[in-house]
Amino acid sequence: MSDSKRITASKKELLDLERGFWTGDEAYYAANADAECLVAFPQMAKAMDNADLAKTATKPNRWRDLDIELKGIIEPGSDIVMLTYEAHATRENGDLYAALVSTGYVHRVNGWKMMFHSQTPIEAPAK
Repeated sequence: MSDSKRITASKKELLDLERGFWTGDEAYYAANADAECLVAFPQMAKAMDNADLAKTATKPNRWRDLDIELKGIIEPGSDIVMLTYEAHATRENGDLYAALVSTGYVHRVNGWKMMFHSQTPIEAPAK
């Protein structure tokens, strides 16, 4: 078929978006999350609208020393991309954090928007 069915976001673009969600502020979330987003964390799983999701990112640079190891990327539809990766980061208070992460993006007229995000914490190796 035609090339229009291929992923139009590069891996680099998607990973840059992901890094922004780890380190960005409320304005970043508001600009890059879809109107509604499903989120799943160990203590919370629900649908959140853009404004409520953005409010969860009240402190910029909440994470540092972020390392993302991409494990897979698929395109289940011409305007949907899913990626999964292992993340290692340091919290503001110095605690190490590691998780298996999956994020889904939908392509809108103004770019890729996060519409699904899930984190499953794993044991962070001592540094």
